[in-house]
Amino acid sequence: MKASNFFEMTNDELNLKLNELKEELFNLRFKHKAGQLENANQLAVCKKDIARVKTIIRQRELGISEEPAKAAKKTSKKTK
Repeated sequence: MKASNFFEMTNDELNLKLNELKEELFNLRFKHKAGQLENANQLAVCKKDIARVKTIIRQRELGISEEPAKAAKKTSKKTK
């Protein structure tokens, strides 16, 4: 996933994504040790995504970058 996609996420979404990526890394490592992982490059990609998410979270903690404004809720009214 590109870093620009991560910058569009809120802090809560980033924390959820970080947890998902850590679980995925665990599963990839397990598959690698069992010899079931076909593409070992997936490990590197997952690690880099984790690093990207952690970097963005830290930047926001330091005030280097800001959390995006929350999207306005779309409401649709039914017309008769």
